[in-house]
Amino acid sequence: MAAPRVSFGEKDLETNGGDERSRSRKWSQAPGNIEDLDEYTALQKYISTYRDPKAAAAEDGEIKEKKKKPAWKFWAKEEKSDDDGTVPEEWLNADIKQGISNSDVENRRKRFGYNEISSEKESLFIKFLMFFTGPILYVMEVAVVLAAGLQDWIDLGVIIAILMLNAAVGWYQEKQAADVVASLKGDIAMKAVVIRQGQEQDIKARELVPGDIVVIEEGQTVPADARLICDYDAPEDFEKYKELREQHALNPEEDPAGSEDKEGEEGEEGVAHQGHSIIATDQSAITGESLAVDKYMGDVVYYTTGCKRGKAYAVCECSAKYSFVGRTATLVQGAKDQGHFKAIMNNIGTALLVLVMFWILIAWIGGFYRHLGIATPSSSDNTLLRYVLILFIIGVPVGLPVVTTTTLAVGAAYLAKEQAIVQKLTAIESLAGVDVLCSDKTGTLTANQLSIREPYVAEGEDVNWMMACAALASSHNIKSLDPIDKVTILTLKRYPKARDILKDDWQTQKFTPFDPVSKRITCVVTLRGDTFTCAKGAPKAVLNLTECSKEVADHFKEKATEFARRGFRSLGVAYKKNDDPWVLLGMLSMFDPPRDDTAQTIVEAQQLGVPVKMLTGDAIAIAKETCKMLALGTKVYNSQKLIHGGLSGSTQHDLVERADGFAEVFPEHKYQVVEMLQQRGHLTAMTGDGVNDAPSLKKADCGIAVEGASEAAQAAADIVFLAPGLSTIVLAIKIARQIFQRMKSYIQYRIALCLHLEIYLVTSMVIINETIRSDLIVFIALFADLATVAVAYDNAHSEARPVEWQLPKIWIISVILGIELALATWVVRGTLYVPNGGIVQNWGNIQEILFLEVALTENWLIFVTRGGKTFPSWQLIGAIGAVDIVASLFCIFGWLSGGVHQLPLPDPNSQFWFKQSTYGHTDIVTVVVIWAYSIGVIIIMAITYWLLNQIPSLSDLGRKNRNVHDTQMENIIGHLSKLAIKHEKDEHTGESRWTLATKSTEEEDED
Repeated sequence: MAAPRVSFGEKDLETNGGDERSRSRKWSQAPGNIEDLDEYTALQKYISTYRDPKAAAAEDGEIKEKKKKPAWKFWAKEEKSDDDGTVPEEWLNADIKQGISNSDVENRRKRFGYNEISSEKESLFIKFLMFFTGPILYVMEVAVVLAAGLQDWIDLGVIIAILMLNAAVGWYQEKQAADVVASLKGDIAMKAVVIRQGQEQDIKARELVPGDIVVIEEGQTVPADARLICDYDAPEDFEKYKELREQHALNPEEDPAGSEDKEGEEGEEGVAHQGHSIIATDQSAITGESLAVDKYMGDVVYYTTGCKRGKAYAVCECSAKYSFVGRTATLVQGAKDQGHFKAIMNNIGTALLVLVMFWILIAWIGGFYRHLGIATPSSSDNTLLRYVLILFIIGVPVGLPVVTTTTLAVGAAYLAKEQAIVQKLTAIESLAGVDVLCSDKTGTLTANQLSIREPYVAEGEDVNWMMACAALASSHNIKSLDPIDKVTILTLKRYPKARDILKDDWQTQKFTPFDPVSKRITCVVTLRGDTFTCAKGAPKAVLNLTECSKEVADHFKEKATEFARRGFRSLGVAYKKNDDPWVLLGMLSMFDPPRDDTAQTIVEAQQLGVPVKMLTGDAIAIAKETCKMLALGTKVYNSQKLIHGGLSGSTQHDLVERADGFAEVFPEHKYQVVEMLQQRGHLTAMTGDGVNDAPSLKKADCGIAVEGASEAAQAAADIVFLAPGLSTIVLAIKIARQIFQRMKSYIQYRIALCLHLEIYLVTSMVIINETIRSDLIVFIALFADLATVAVAYDNAHSEARPVEWQLPKIWIISVILGIELALATWVVRGTLYVPNGGIVQNWGNIQEILFLEVALTENWLIFVTRGGKTFPSWQLIGAIGAVDIVASLFCIFGWLSGGVHQLPLPDPNSQFWFKQSTYGHTDIVTVVVIWAYSIGVIIIMAITYWLLNQIPSLSDLGRKNRNVHDTQMENIIGHLSKLAIKHEKDEHTGESRWTLATKSTEEEDED
């Protein structure tokens, strides 16, 4: 029996857009199973009813959850989903007026997550476990096993407590600091306008899902990779868009630079642009293009790029993770940058571990001569494995990684309270070491409060018509006006007749925003059949449009120079009617006053060893006048001198170092200035606010996004400021140096502590076959960690010059302090050989007396290494005071002293100590004497520390040269940068030939 043939009428085969859905539905409703239909009916039904398996599962909520790892495999990572981010075609068909429903949003978010680029989130438990990893922690974990093997349960419990304490404190403080920073980050979250359930809604960009209809308009950041549908004011073009989509006639570009390369080339893969340009986007952050890129129907606009012109509907094609920017970020995430700080910590940790192994070797050699057992007798501390356990405990600074990272985390939280969001903790170290600050002018050095002064009007022209033309040549998107356009429009309050002109029946045909090449804004408008083209921009750029006489042009230039000398920014205004020539109307003079605190802040920055270099797009005369107002120095150069001034190599680098600023700079100039300063060995901070500042912010050692910066600039920056002005940046530098000082003082303290007990105990083991009991040693380590947890909250001072890790200086000072501490302990031990008891006033115990002296001097050492320029915080004093009281109670009551099992107890000299108590008790008078002695030791150490820091050669030991001159290499690179590879083809033989040639001026411009 033949398969049934389904008949459809003529109407069913019509291809107009209105009946497309119903026709598809009729094919899909063809009766019978698909295998029972004839060939072509079955084919049509297959086409109409086929659903991608993933899409079908997503829509029906039947996506199988990925296989979860067993709970006991806490170390293993979750299996990655094989989802490549492909969005089902059906999801991209939402109506521009209706959007998608809330239920669609939930289903799609379950599959693709939030629309944000974020590193893989660690569970809180895994993050806690990470505090038990690292070379230093692994050694302490070996000590746990060793203590268990020796059945030393007190040591085992205390070591585990030390590890848990460090992990718990570190985890809690980092979490608390991260929460503070995260709460502030919410204030700068990117926003988006979306169509959902028939309504326009303002939401956070992270809440977008694939298939959402978004409204993209001038001044906004594109919230996701999206395909343009139609102009916001021409929704009727939606039908055309659907038709093109069904015909697969939309631009399939994947690379942001791809469409520009292919434009106008025949035979290349790609689709011709549809209609007129809907919007223009600034893609400089991802492609380096200076000019805004025109985007047409069906083109893709990219996540984090800025919309410079127009307003349009677009459909989100994927979440941020799978966007062009997101895929690039994923590649970078693969190689985690440990940073300079991590390298320093590893360096110190490795050195201390090597020292521990050295001292263990010495102790074992001494033990061999005394024929000590490996682990017997079990009750004695004088065995080889006990020596290993004791030296592991005192030689491995468990708290080093935790205290330093939590100090950074707490510092980041403190900076957040000062309106500075630290995006990565290592940026604090970079900011503390910065020795050059490159700052933009507007909004940072100046108040960003433009006002228009009395304008210059060309002879024979009307000021009201000029002001009206200036307003016409401005963006009219009142939601996100550029500061210049905003002040231009608002100034019309002073010109009522100009406002009356604008009340006429004007229609905007085309608006071209400002770009750094043409240096002007143009707008084509119509009025009652006439076409007017209005222009506003740099005086020279506007003057070049017109064909005015030499006298008028010279007078115009003189006026522009006069305005510049007075610190005013000038904007020329011109227009043309229909095909008539351009008419020069005059010039607006704008003034952005310096902030009240800027001059004082610049002086303060210079006193901190951070000279400020101003980088501005303004004319050189304005830049110089601003520098005079700010006492910044007047060695300001035009950016052309930097690029095309005939300078190269070492001379070019010298110019950048000497300059107080550069004028008329483009984004690529900022990048070049930062690069040259870094090549000279400077740590450079760079401020920026625009999308086009992103490359230089990334390049700088510390990129700073100033208040009001675009989302792209914030994403590229290391630190984001929410408060305006240079003073907040200088304050952040001071705070960063204080944070650095806390870490540096703790590291010096911890190295000295390790060396103190290593030197004393090993010499004691070798010379007199004695050691402090391991039960007491673990409490010394515990007290040291407990006392210094509060270092993160200490009142540190700020250095008067850029700081850096001077490891040779740190080691020299720490070694000297460690030796002094060991000698002080030997003095106490030596007095106990005196028959009258020496330091013991009534009765006492050798173990407890040594324990108390070591605990007090070690805890108080932090007061020495932190310096005396600021008073310690109450947290630090309280923590150290508490553990000192507990240590004194240990000594008084003889806790864990081990008692005295032989009376009288013989010493190596066959003498007897008559004042040693049987149960390890020590009288209070002796405890007071030990406190007084320890105070004296700390005073001597403080004097030693101060004297060491006064030695000039030691003060600069380990500091890097911040002014590196490699003249030969700089000249070689400078000459190479002016060369290009030239391709020639022989006309007769057709052979290709490649030669080196000097770049043309145009090629250098492009570079």
